[in-house]
Amino acid sequence: MGSGTKPARSLAAQERRFALALFVPALLVLLLTTTVPLVYLGWTSLQKLDMSMPWLSGFAGLGNYAKMGGDPRFWNSLVLTGVYTGTTVVLQVIIGLSLALLVLQIPKGQGLLRVAAILPIVLAPVVVGLFWRTLVLAPDFGLVDLVTRTVGLGSHNWLGDPQLALISVIAIHTWQWTPFAFLVLLATLATLPPDVYEAARLDRAGAWQRFWHITLPLIRPAIVMVVILRMMTALSAFAAIFAATGGGPGSATEILNLYAYRTSFTELNLGYGASLAMVLLSITMAISYLMFRLRRARS
Repeated sequence: MGSGTKPARSLAAQERRFALALFVPALLVLLLTTTVPLVYLGWTSLQKLDMSMPWLSGFAGLGNYAKMGGDPRFWNSLVLTGVYTGTTVVLQVIIGLSLALLVLQIPKGQGLLRVAAILPIVLAPVVVGLFWRTLVLAPDFGLVDLVTRTVGLGSHNWLGDPQLALISVIAIHTWQWTPFAFLVLLATLATLPPDVYEAARLDRAGAWQRFWHITLPLIRPAIVMVVILRMMTALSAFAAIFAATGGGPGSATEILNLYAYRTSFTELNLGYGASLAMVLLSITMAISYLMFRLRRARS
């Protein structure tokens, strides 16, 4: 019996060594490409590193973080980040769920609609921003301007007006990422048991009652997951806004991610820019943690 278990233990040890041989290189690459840059970012955020005044460089401790308390541009970007993230996520879930419920009633052509919905997602955010800037929201000859002039609302500088620019970038983000929510929720709705709805109809439950008491509770885990993923994307949004407005006009669309970029690579204040990036990272991690806790509590 002892001689029989020895080859088995030897084989298990070989399998463990083989698994480690595959795992360790991947772990090292992951650490080098993610953890090391994050540690360096954290260290840089504690430095006074302004390339326009290199002679004043040195260790700043928490000075960069304390500076944010009296920085109105930081608070403006933080508010814009909250408005941008909350609005785009809510719109994506509402529009995506509405489209999914509508398409579910169409017996034929769902495959074609799914393919069409994927197209905005696969486009690079820079391409989306330039597409909307040059063809959709351009003054005088943009598609939106043609519609507003046709209905008598006149022409508008959608990306140059501070009051309209934020609405415009919210529309851009919502257009690109609503198909993701639509596809996820459509797939979830397609798996719901029809027997429950038949029983509800026999009990004379109306369409709104069936949606509120049956559909919504059954798809809540999928909605929470969509909210988590879309929120992470919105918090890290950069390319589409940068291509469309560059954060302007002024700071009308300067969310925290763009403020950190401008501070680091336009104003060359790398230390303060790194601290802004660390704040954004902390906010993203905190919201992710809270959302996953919420998902576990309701599942």
